[in-house]
Amino acid sequence: MLIENSLDEVKKRETSLKIIKSIINNYGRNDLYDLTGLSGGFLATANDLNLLETYVGPAIFEEKLQDLGKVHLGGKKIFPVNRTSSGILATILALVPKHSCVIHFLPELPSHPSIPRSCKLKNANYIEFDDISKFHIPKNTSLIIITGATMDHKVIDEEIFEKIIAIATDEKIPVLVDDASGARLRTAIYNQKKATELGADLVITSTDKLMMGPRGGLMAGKTDLIDEIKSHANKFGLEAQPPAIVAMVKGLEVYNKEDLLNSIEKKKKLIELLKNDFRMFEESPTGVMFSEISLKKEIANHKIDTTFSPKDLCFLWAMILLKEEHIITIPAVAMPGASATVRFDLSSNDACKLDIATLHKKIKNSFQVLLKVATNEEIATDIIFNYK
Repeated sequence: MLIENSLDEVKKRETSLKIIKSIINNYGRNDLYDLTGLSGGFLATANDLNLLETYVGPAIFEEKLQDLGKVHLGGKKIFPVNRTSSGILATILALVPKHSCVIHFLPELPSHPSIPRSCKLKNANYIEFDDISKFHIPKNTSLIIITGATMDHKVIDEEIFEKIIAIATDEKIPVLVDDASGARLRTAIYNQKKATELGADLVITSTDKLMMGPRGGLMAGKTDLIDEIKSHANKFGLEAQPPAIVAMVKGLEVYNKEDLLNSIEKKKKLIELLKNDFRMFEESPTGVMFSEISLKKEIANHKIDTTFSPKDLCFLWAMILLKEEHIITIPAVAMPGASATVRFDLSSNDACKLDIATLHKKIKNSFQVLLKVATNEEIATDIIFNYK
């Protein structure tokens, strides 16, 4: 295996960041294409930056964040945290007693690793489902979590969403919705209601996913629950700091769902071109993607007998895309445990710098490089761990 553990994933990410720095230093920012859909942004003005003192910043910007956050997510109170994972951890610390059950429903397994990891810290029993016919709530369940859209952008059916909310309401169990990208995917692309409008007690979203905000998390929900979660978050430094708060405000101010809708026509053009050369690509809500297994099969179709795992192949191609074509995809830069599915998100800010024909050519060229190195462990290892 090329990537054997979380430490290897960290090293791979460090390599990617060095490559990104090198590209910018040698070619400029315009020659780098972040197509992750997670690029976010920091839109603060010079006047905003002058107010980012420890206590002045929250005093100035938190009230506005309350107003904008309620428009975006609904709910009675808003709480910014430094990552979505931080908000999930704070919620489990606050609401889940030791040895109780946390039940998680998502459109497709596996869950984001922050959820089971947080449960483990609290010694809670964690159970997950992606089949509503098998969904059930054991006794001593203290929290139900619903994922609105998975890491690979699989979106929950709204009827299933409402069914789980109804069951939880009858059992008087609070519901947290992990709507990291779903707060925008579900509402903008699939015309679903906000999680709070569907009856969720709490919802959290990532402010850098499919919007121009910082790497951070924004929670919304019932006041008493938010207050309890906030008190636990503050104990461990999980709350967002002033620079993130002002960037969240600015990101919410410029968010426009039309930016996501405009990506649909682009992805249709790209998928038609890719069908001429590949079998593995499928549409995502805002672009195209392929899974680990699909990539492995595609390589086998080219009569390449590789011993690398499907996940390793995704990591390897992601690094080739970055080094050779200056395209950032999630597997190259993601934190340990994230999905290895490769997505080209056409709602990303950098997508406007690439016409579809050029992107198609870059994908084809990088795949040919992958085929050449897919049987050479020494070269593949060098590509993943050596930034030069």
